[in-house]
Amino acid sequence: MKNKIYYITLLFISSLLISCSSDDDLSYKNDFQSSQTAWLQFKESSKNSYKYVVSGGSLLSSYGWQTTITVSSGKVTSRSFKYIGNPVNIPAEQLEWTENESEINTHQNGAAALTLDEIYAKAKSDWLIKRKNTTNYFESKNDGLISQCGYVEKNCMDDCFVGITISNIDRL
Repeated sequence: MKNKIYYITLLFISSLLISCSSDDDLSYKNDFQSSQTAWLQFKESSKNSYKYVVSGGSLLSSYGWQTTITVSSGKVTSRSFKYIGNPVNIPAEQLEWTENESEINTHQNGAAALTLDEIYAKAKSDWLIKRKNTTNYFESKNDGLISQCGYVEKNCMDDCFVGITISNIDRL
């Protein structure tokens, strides 16, 4: 019985040590925590109702895209997409579209329909994790809220950013 108690205690202490070390694997830890605090304040003051714009594109092309996600009371209620610039060989029906609540994620292009809670969680669990041969990025230019978060593998030439770029966040 004593051996069982020692084993359980050792297992508990080991799990605590492992869980504590995970924050050490986070790039931009202080900046992220400050931004997350700003997010929680914004979330409360906006009653968790807001819209944000995700921007993307390629360095080698003459166009980019924007996806606007609308969140009402913590739930994604619409997703709108449009190409910007001079897209080539893209069918007219794919140049711009809007999905309502029942159609969310039915189109293949555009940013995923995530809430900012989900974005902050993904930033902490994936995009800001320190990895070999990558460079992490984090910015909070949207009044302290996340504006860019992700990583790029070293020696990659184009379209290598894994993460998110948010150009604007507004209360509803």
